Amino acid sequence: MLAVVAAAATLCVPAATAAPHMLVGMLDDANTVGDPVTTFPLLKTLHTQVVRMTLNWRVVAGQQPAAPRDPVDPAYSWTRYDRAIRAAADNGISVLLTIWGTPAWANDGQAGQRAPTDSRSLYDFAFAAATRYSGAYADTDGTKLPRVRLWLAWNEPNNPIDLAPQYERVNGKWVMAAAVAYAKICTAVYGGVHAAQPDAKVACGATAPRGNNEPGGSRPSISPIAFLRGVRAAGLRTFDAWAHHPYYGSRFETPRTRPPAAQNAVELGNIDVLISELTRLYGRKRVWITEYGYQTNPPDTFFGVSWAKQAAYLTQAFAIARANPRIDLMTWFLLKDDVPLGGWQSGLMTSDGREKPAFSAFQRLPH
Repeated sequence: MLAVVAAAATLCVPAATAAPHMLVGMLDDANTVGDPVTTFPLLKTLHTQVVRMTLNWRVVAGQQPAAPRDPVDPAYSWTRYDRAIRAAADNGISVLLTIWGTPAWANDGQAGQRAPTDSRSLYDFAFAAATRYSGAYADTDGTKLPRVRLWLAWNEPNNPIDLAPQYERVNGKWVMAAAVAYAKICTAVYGGVHAAQPDAKVACGATAPRGNNEPGGSRPSISPIAFLRGVRAAGLRTFDAWAHHPYYGSRFETPRTRPPAAQNAVELGNIDVLISELTRLYGRKRVWITEYGYQTNPPDTFFGVSWAKQAAYLTQAFAIARANPRIDLMTWFLLKDDVPLGGWQSGLMTSDGREKPAFSAFQRLPH
């Protein structure tokens, strides 16, 4: 759902006894988190532990760097991210950086959702970013930049908005091209980050909750289980956690609703299906929920639930995650409703800053 997130914040909170290390967070585009000077103090009042932000490779490296593993290469522009990451640290909030968006020079002039032609260029960028935000890197003024220890490779790669194409015909047969490309993307990000920070945590996946598995359709996408199997078959060998976005399918569903099998969906109510397949393919890897939320009515009369239900469902959802010993992190999308109405309306606040009941519900989550 993130695409390139705007005006969002991913909220993370620690779990109860079942998963005492679970983090609770908020998701926000690092364009960056609105104004970091005002937004991070607000997130602090919510007891937010982690903010997820998009580190847009296409924005940071608009020109091809001569020394791509060196964060000081003049082709790199880190200013907006430095500012947000410093503001997060000043307010005691960790950052989860999502590396996304291929520069034109790295994919033969194509759009940002197209994979790099050579995954080594992504490895180099991940290395440079993890070096800059290693906690040991001094900025030009001599002060050390805060450490970012949580990383995510791409966003919703089973969704054509974020990774295209989803399918290609090879020798007359349809192939899950996105799974093949993503195996290389995640391997590159995992390798680059760990080369710079051996003890960092890198998640793969960040999969959308559903897919149609129709390669010849008008908008082909891949279901999360099929995608997980596809990346395994394509050669993805390891990662620290598998991330997923288990959004509801309709306003009539609660966080405990199990969607019909025909929907090819993994929501919070059947997250056990994903965890079971993850265990079969990769062992007992950790699970991160890197996006979740309920839109409200008002203002969204089609997808939205009442403000009271949003607050209740938020509390239920985090309780479900805390009770699951495999889930380490859960983030809420988003802090404020989008403008215009066609955007996302799952904020804890309205677009003009009024607090919904979900604001205090999030604030009361156990820490």
